[in-house]
Amino acid sequence: MKAFLKKCKDQQALLWMTVPFIIWVFIFKYLPVWGWTMAFQDFKPALNFSDQEWVGFKHFAFLFTDDRFLGVLRNTLAQSLINLVLGFVTAITLAVLINELSNMKFKRVVQTISYLPHFLSWVVAAALVSSVLSIDGIINEILMGLGLIDDEILWLGIGEYFWGILGAAETWKNVGWNAIIYLAAISMIDQEQYEAAKIDGASRIQRIFYITIPGMKSVIIVLLIMNIGYILEAGFEPQYLLGNGQNVEYSENIDVFVIKYGISMFNFSLATAAGMFKTVISFIFLIAANSFSKKMGQGGLY
Repeated sequence: MKAFLKKCKDQQALLWMTVPFIIWVFIFKYLPVWGWTMAFQDFKPALNFSDQEWVGFKHFAFLFTDDRFLGVLRNTLAQSLINLVLGFVTAITLAVLINELSNMKFKRVVQTISYLPHFLSWVVAAALVSSVLSIDGIINEILMGLGLIDDEILWLGIGEYFWGILGAAETWKNVGWNAIIYLAAISMIDQEQYEAAKIDGASRIQRIFYITIPGMKSVIIVLLIMNIGYILEAGFEPQYLLGNGQNVEYSENIDVFVIKYGISMFNFSLATAAGMFKTVISFIFLIAANSFSKKMGQGGLY
């Protein structure tokens, strides 16, 4: 205990610096949890808390028996899994390829170009995607020029295509930014391992698979666990902006559902119940993924 107090005294400047962050976390992360009580009420904004009508699990029962919400849950899981797989594979691949570039000037140019789309707002990005996939867009022109299709396709008007379009758009926008952390992990690998592998006659491909990728394993595991925890966080802006009446059966996820049928229709209790369900399931996934990783002898978040 004395050693702990001494360490706190020696690092009191750092401790005081954490106070604003702790206050921020409490105000914006823990205090709003009080609002979860609305999920168990027929909440009316004009009434005091003591005057609200308590209805128990009525709104949760409605969610789990409503065909629309079950379809929304399917869309959310599908979109998240597609983004998870594509995000990891493309980011790791891009990081490895950039690391293999020997021309430093060209390497910086490639890296800069790859993460520039991340800084575009989804309003701009969605407009670009819609333009590219329109009837007279470049995708239809290329496919017709190659003879792969005979007539133009309204890509965003066909629901079955939406998950793939969303996954491709998310990958294009975020792959460069996601690759940065893997490049940082690669930079921490001891360069003597590469020199020893070269002396032993290992090819570039062998060095990637036996040195680079294993060197990133701990970072990959931690990020994978964190992303599994966000498995129901498929996003809101791209689905809302790229979605329309023709693809709504495949574009609408939980966040869009909450806006459309909860907040916009002043059914705050239903919106809170859907959000609470998403948070609880994400927390369970996070704990399960972390426990499974540790049981398999790998690292974890804690």
